[in-house]
Amino acid sequence: MELDFGPLGDYLADRDADAYLIDADSDDPSQRYLSGFDAPDPFVSCYHEGGLALLVSGLEYGRAVDESRAATVERPTDYDRKQLVEEYGPTEAEHRVLARFLDDKGVDSALVPERFPLSTADGLREQGVSVAIDTDDPLVELRATKTSTELDYVRDAQVANEAAMAAAESLLAAATVDSDRQLVLDGEPLTSERVKHEIEATLLEDGCGLDSTIVAGGEQAADPHDRGSGPLPADAPIIVDIFPQDKTTGYHADMTRTFCVGDPSDTHREWYNLTSAALDAALDTVEAGASGAEVHAAACEVYEDAGHPTLRADPSTETGFIHSTGHGVGLAVHEYPRLSPTGGDLEAGQVITVEPGLYDPAVGGVRIEDIVVVTEAGYENLTDTPGSSSSRNHSDRGVADGSKATGPTRPTSRYDHRTPTTR
Repeated sequence: MELDFGPLGDYLADRDADAYLIDADSDDPSQRYLSGFDAPDPFVSCYHEGGLALLVSGLEYGRAVDESRAATVERPTDYDRKQLVEEYGPTEAEHRVLARFLDDKGVDSALVPERFPLSTADGLREQGVSVAIDTDDPLVELRATKTSTELDYVRDAQVANEAAMAAAESLLAAATVDSDRQLVLDGEPLTSERVKHEIEATLLEDGCGLDSTIVAGGEQAADPHDRGSGPLPADAPIIVDIFPQDKTTGYHADMTRTFCVGDPSDTHREWYNLTSAALDAALDTVEAGASGAEVHAAACEVYEDAGHPTLRADPSTETGFIHSTGHGVGLAVHEYPRLSPTGGDLEAGQVITVEPGLYDPAVGGVRIEDIVVVTEAGYENLTDTPGSSSSRNHSDRGVADGSKATGPTRPTSRYDHRTPTTR
């Protein structure tokens, strides 16, 4: 995959710095993005006037030569590490090796991200290299707009996500309701843990994984980031939020659906319909040139007009719409841009979630989340699981390749004691 790092070179020139350094393993999204290399241990990427150079362990050298996008790959042994360890000890030797590596590239000054290791920064300074923390983080900005290949990676992850959500829905659909108004499957309480296990197993079959997922029902659903635990209740919303990462490409997807098995209250139905309307309103605002703040405001207005609190109207509220409307998705599941009160202008090729919701411990929680690609004329909705906005994939909004968008509209099935719905 070819990426254009020309803007990073211009960024360095504007700040009179010789290089941009990252010292991290590939779990760091910017390290993965810049180096194109997947490694479990920290290594150094140095972007400078001559291109990209990596300093990796001997263990990773062969793979880095074959798999990374670096023009130059070197090892500590190339800079007499053994002798330096004998003379200075392992920590100072590591810093001296890195300083020699940089000197070899003509680098006297470097910008580093905010989470750059303090020991490495101080060690380089002791060796005469100027190291400055860069709070603007240009790679985060570059990562926000995806190439066509990156968009395909996100699409692939979302296909796996759809299968995982279908697996979760199948378990809920097969459940019955016992006398205590709890869900039962195969004679046992249906728990958050069992549904999460099914989600994770399904993702693994499709080459994806995730550290955690959300299956939260009843009062647990009132906390947007409560992972959920224990038996799942009937008659109450159950939030299922899945955000897998493709194990090969590293790219994520993200989707949330709200289910109910049993007899939802009028309040639950009202909340779901309002949240669907908020999703519609937010999606109708998405297009290149619109701001994340405008998209967020569109969702807030639906809730506020219906008399529900939002953080926009009341920054101290602990109920109602208590989070931003969405975020970028890519090598990180949460990245730029932001659909929030301070969200900047959207650009074509950005991948964002749109995920309004309502929360109150006395009621529970409802959230619906689609993942879309911003286009010049609107958006391409990558979400196929029923239950998203009635306006999803509007053909008059455009899609990334200019073709007519297709996809299911809101299903018409009703809540009942057998079939969970995302109406």
